[in-house]
Amino acid sequence: MTLILILIISLVSAVAFTRLEIMAELQFNAYKIYHRRQIHRVLTHAFVHANWEHLIVNMIVLYSFGTAVERFFGAYFGILGPIYYLLLFFGSVVFSTFYSLYKEKNNPYYNAVGASGAVSAVLFAAIFFDPWNNIYFFGVLPIPGIIFGGLYLYYSYYMSTKKADNIGHDAHFLGAIFGFLLPIVLKPALLGVFFNLLLGRITM
Repeated sequence: MTLILILIISLVSAVAFTRLEIMAELQFNAYKIYHRRQIHRVLTHAFVHANWEHLIVNMIVLYSFGTAVERFFGAYFGILGPIYYLLLFFGSVVFSTFYSLYKEKNNPYYNAVGASGAVSAVLFAAIFFDPWNNIYFFGVLPIPGIIFGGLYLYYSYYMSTKKADNIGHDAHFLGAIFGFLLPIVLKPALLGVFFNLLLGRITM
């Protein structure tokens, strides 16, 4: 599932880089969603990105953690694992737009693109299942996932206040919440597993 999503997102983004009318039609615009009922933008914005750097970083993170989350979903949910994984991805795409949709619904100039909400959800689902697993910052510096998650959210908050680019940084927060909570909603007993993993390392 992860590889298929990466392929589709990469192809659509690559086309949109050279055809700006596609970018304009697919990007998130709360004003057009709210006032013109262009509901498709709630989903399609995840398939286009601001530039190659934005796309590559998102796809690397999605590949790095998506494949692991797929395995966890398969282990805990059996044959429903792939369905729940798609629910994680597309559910977080939608959920992560709620705040921006409310905040920017009367601003026709606000646009955002990227699978940031879904990538954040996948990342935090991976942290939920294995909170002390090292995440290699820039591929070099090992940071425990639970700590990296906190730093990631702080960075997202900082960038959202600057509004210096066309990336939906607000989506990182809601995507993270969705990714962390969905496994608990699907199987409440997993919350106990998480705390056992988290506290077990602390008390060692």
